[in-house]
Amino acid sequence: MIAGYLARPTWLHRVPAGPKLGAVTVLSLLVLPVTDWRVLGMGLVLVLVIYASLGREALRRLALLKPLMPLLVAIALLQGWLETWPAAVASFMRILLMVLAASLVTFTTTMQSMIDALTPVLAPLRRLGLNPRVPALAIALVLRFVPVLLSAWQQREEAWRARTGRRASLRLIPSFVAEALRMADQVAEALDARGFNTRPSTHHSPGDKP
Repeated sequence: MIAGYLARPTWLHRVPAGPKLGAVTVLSLLVLPVTDWRVLGMGLVLVLVIYASLGREALRRLALLKPLMPLLVAIALLQGWLETWPAAVASFMRILLMVLAASLVTFTTTMQSMIDALTPVLAPLRRLGLNPRVPALAIALVLRFVPVLLSAWQQREEAWRARTGRRASLRLIPSFVAEALRMADQVAEALDARGFNTRPSTHHSPGDKP
């Protein structure tokens, strides 16, 4: 699960997880109503500048988005056919901008930091008898799994191209899904071994009894 994390510390590593997650959330809400591709383009340039400021290793992570491009292009073509091409371009750029911004968080934030940042936000769930660290872990796992799965697909695609000399085939999908399920089982077993679901929360509200 650590494959998506940048091992070399950068200035963005020093920014707390809470502000980074909050910034991505605010950015996503702000760009959703934007339809001007020029504004979205400026946002993309800004995000790419941030990637460049993190060094070559961060820039190389942009290659992990390659498997997403066919899907984004298909969405844009469908929207262009049903609506307008400017709207399709805006949708393409909007999704790409949000994915790039979210990836910045996963590349520069540890799992534990994300869980610690999300747990206070989910603290009201205690009133329902739920440990807020459980959904916090689930959200952090989803964020961490995205770059890991993209990397796994890219490796399979490159291996297929090296063996056959052709572009990736749909035959890769079953083995990719099997690998994703295997990874999920390994994570679940690791969590069960640590008793995460049964361990009481270590964060108590002022009114809680020890």
